[in-house]
Amino acid sequence: MKLSIIIVSYNVKNYLQQCLDSIQRAIDGIDAKIIIVDNHSKDNTVECIRKNNRNIKIIACKHNYGFAHANNMAIGKTKSEYVLLINPDTFVGENTIKDCLQFMDTHENAGGLGVRMLKCDGSSALESRRGLPTPMVSFYKMCGLCAKFPMSRRFGKYYMGYLPWNEPEQIEVISGAFFMLRREALNKVGLLDEDFFMYGEDIDLSYRLLKGGYENWYIPTKILHYKGESTQKSSFRYVHVFYQAMIIFFRKHYGHLSFWINIPIKTAIYVKAFFALMKISSEQIKKNLGFFSYRTKKIPSFLFFANESSLAKCRRLADHNGLTAEFFLCDEQTVPDGHVHFIGDRDIQTTTYAVYDINSYKYETILENFSKNNNPNLLLGTYHPDRNMIITDNEIIRL
Repeated sequence: MKLSIIIVSYNVKNYLQQCLDSIQRAIDGIDAKIIIVDNHSKDNTVECIRKNNRNIKIIACKHNYGFAHANNMAIGKTKSEYVLLINPDTFVGENTIKDCLQFMDTHENAGGLGVRMLKCDGSSALESRRGLPTPMVSFYKMCGLCAKFPMSRRFGKYYMGYLPWNEPEQIEVISGAFFMLRREALNKVGLLDEDFFMYGEDIDLSYRLLKGGYENWYIPTKILHYKGESTQKSSFRYVHVFYQAMIIFFRKHYGHLSFWINIPIKTAIYVKAFFALMKISSEQIKKNLGFFSYRTKKIPSFLFFANESSLAKCRRLADHNGLTAEFFLCDEQTVPDGHVHFIGDRDIQTTTYAVYDINSYKYETILENFSKNNNPNLLLGTYHPDRNMIITDNEIIRL
């Protein structure tokens, strides 16, 4: 078998189904197998996925032992040449996986591969290319020098902002949101470290690939990453898990450093965690005291781009949910550039979703169109006519 695709899911059944839809298109003609490991979801993920995807293997865990453990469990059940670890809150273009396999086949020393991840406003996610968080690289990141000088090879190493986005480049850390691995490399350096519950395991594995003599690569083929639909990033648990992962990585790979380097780095991590917790506490107190008014909540508007049959469904869906919406009759054959053609440089000053019908446009085309967006208020949405559902970064809308 050429490829095993592993998705670890936790309470994100609708995003997971969209991810699966895109992957099914992308592996057409590829000898590939999809395995889902559900970490004890409470939203009927297992039942829904089994009902709609008969040809996919699902492992329904009775406990959540973490991201690394779930991936390792699935990897152990595969024997393919390559393994792809991918988050459920993503979708891929029709050519994404083919592009990755072709690159890996022609770069025999590539142990791992990452891609260009787009955020919902079409901008490139910085974590698509990262450097190893050595003590100095981490210091520049935490003190703000990385953000101030993102193109600097010294201060901007954390996100490797000096690299071009449109060319393949060697990087150091590959994001666990889309991480293609060579089986031979995994066999040599070992599986994910289960000391990491969630976060940090991708950095650790990337580092071990480099230590094992392999190269880590970035290529510019695109995916969308909603970034964190399976986690609550405003929760105390998130802060604990995230910063604990930083401590585990530092202790594992840099614990041998002198006392005078060790203590300041650990102190900086704990200080960052403390202020993150204080921010969450402050926002929760304000919310409980009623300082956040519903009147201040911005109500988004919607722009639908679909063929005739889907557009009729979109109108009913928008009417049923009281959405402020505009409708544009089009498809990939008649108007390939979609929203770019219809709204051009329209001045959009409030949150607006450009909603693409996935039966009218390929995922590949949607990603390409949105990568040209330069308005942070214009966000990507998708419409799924088979389920009569809109998926955005913030909510699921249905009849």
